[in-house]
Parts: sequence; C-alpha cells; structure tokens
Amino acid sequence: MTEPRILATYHITSDAHHIEQRALGLAIEQSVECPLDAINDPAILDNILGRVEDIAELAPGRYAVQIGLAAATAPAEPGQLLNMLFGNSSIQPDIALADIALPNSYLEAFGGPRVGLAGLRARLGAPQRALTASALKPQGLSPDALASLAHRLASGGVDLIKDDHGIADQAFSPFAARAAAVGRAVRDANAKTGGRTLYAPHVSGTLDDMRRQLGIIRNEGIGALLVAPMIVGLANFHAIVNEAAGLVVVAHPAMAGAARIAPPLLLGRLFRLFGADITVFPNFGGRFAYSTDTCLELARAARQPWGELNACIPTPAGGIMLHRVNELLQFYGQDVMLLIGGSLLAAREQLTEQASRFVNKVADYGQR
Repeated sequence: MTEPRILATYHITSDAHHIEQRALGLAIEQSVECPLDAINDPAILDNILGRVEDIAELAPGRYAVQIGLAAATAPAEPGQLLNMLFGNSSIQPDIALADIALPNSYLEAFGGPRVGLAGLRARLGAPQRALTASALKPQGLSPDALASLAHRLASGGVDLIKDDHGIADQAFSPFAARAAAVGRAVRDANAKTGGRTLYAPHVSGTLDDMRRQLGIIRNEGIGALLVAPMIVGLANFHAIVNEAAGLVVVAHPAMAGAARIAPPLLLGRLFRLFGADITVFPNFGGRFAYSTDTCLELARAARQPWGELNACIPTPAGGIMLHRVNELLQFYGQDVMLLIGGSLLAAREQLTEQASRFVNKVADYGQR
C-alpha cells in the first residue's frame, strides 16, 4: 500500500517555457536535494523524490505548482515538517508556500488547539457572542503600572488581556513580577465584578526560559499565555503547548511576514495545527496591509472543520477602533475575538468606561 503523501502548493513566478523545469527543480529541492543522476537507489526515486502533481496558471507569469512530498521525510515534528515544506525553497524570492494537505496522521500527532473556541466560550461564559480582547502597552511601564491598566480593562469586562508582544522579561518589567502583579489585578477585578477575564503573559526566550515562565504562570493561577511561534520556533511553540495543557494559548504573528508563507496557511492552519487556541492577525484597514480576502480566508482556516481538531479563534488586531465593531462583526461573524489595544488605552482615566463600551457594543450586536 502506497503511503499517503503531503501535498504542498507553491506559487511561482516564471515564464511558460521554464515552469515545468522550475516545478521539477522545486520537487527535487524539497526532497532529495541532489541531481537525479547521483541517485542509484530506485527506492529513493520511487518513494522519496518529490513528485510534480499539478501545474496551473494563475495569471501571466504566475503559476500554482503542487508537489507531493513523502511523509517519511517529515516526521510529525513542526520544525522538520516546515523544513520539508519550504526549507531551502523559501530562500528563492519568487516562490511562496500557498497551501498544504496533510495525511490525517499529522492531525492526530500534533493535536491542534487543546482548549479551542468551544472550550474558551465555556470558560468565559459566552456561548454565542463574539469575544473581546485588549493588550497591555507601551513598553517601559512597571509591573504595577501594567497591573493598573489590566485592572481597569478587566473591570470593564474585556474577556482576554494579553501582554504586548514587545513586553518580555526586561529590567523595567521582569516577567515574574509582572505576571504576579497583573495576575492579582485581574483576579481582584473579576472578584469585584463577577467577570471571568483571562490574562495572557508573553512567554519568550529559550525553551528553558519559557518553561520557567510557564511554571510562574501556573503558580500564579493565570489561565492563559501568549507566544510568538515564529520568534521562539515552531518546535518550541509546540513543546510549550504540550506542557501548558489546560491553559489557553494565544499565538502572535510577529515575524510571520518574513516567511513568505500565505497568512491563511501559516496563521490560520499551521498555528492551529501546532496548538494555538487563539491566533492574532493584522486586520484589514488597520496598521498593516492584509486584504479583506486574506483576512476572511485566515478566519475560515482557523475555524473550519479539519479532521478532529478543535476550532481556533481568529483574532483580528492592529489599529481597530471602537466605531468599527459592528462592521467587523458583520464581516467575521460571531466566532471571532476582536482585539482593541491602543485606541482603548488612549481613553486614559476613562479606560474602564471605554472598555465597557467596547464589551457592550460587541454584546449588543450579538443580540440582534
């Protein structure tokens, strides 16, 4: 019985005369990585060599090339999987990894989101409405100052408060002190309001650093964490997901744009596959250049049925303003978490009131 193959789709810039040669070169580069006449073992040519499955013209000078890759070359480990999908070829400026189809064994091995959309809704007591999030910033604030912001956001009813991804383990806000201070502030606000706000500290550094930080999170009774998978490495990200069982894992997109992997695939599917419960991404019309089509495809990739994997929660962010809430909920639907950071913090002394307006606006839309 032939072992099922990984199907990887690439977008390649090429003229029509050379596209078949380019496709074969890509299949070789992502599998045996040597001239075919250097291989004298027929089993390698039959079983290991990548196969060109399809070539389709997308536009003049632009092609979609589907390559079948042997699963034997990519055990269910995130780093090696990505290496076989796009390792050397990512260095070529005219190739992008657009999509993949994986055998079910990979879904079973990686496991996907441990909490997922339904689990997070249950924890927050929000079975139907869209969810809300905000971020602690700017860098430079002390743990107590960040805790004060978190208390006001939680008092306003925001579902999830995360560290800004630039806040790590700096001298002005050491991880241990910050996690303890913000964790207490959020618990205090929840006790006073009856809310269920979660706090997600940013876990970063080496794998040893992240494990130490994960221990602090557990000791402080904190229910979530933020990780930037492309900064710490996908293998380390997946390791932390496995060790953070029971905690909500938020994936941040920092450095994702350097990979030339289609955002719906990387942020919507691969982050989900490796265990992100929440995937943050740049919203259209904000500070970044994602299109409406890309955002919609990414949200669908995070939520749509995929084997037995839990749905991941798409979380558009980046310059979202309160007046856009209705527009965005109409666009994404209710299975989304809207993240408003800076425009809430700009309210300063009225932060709690502005956070409450945000929460109520989202809740009111869900009752229509």
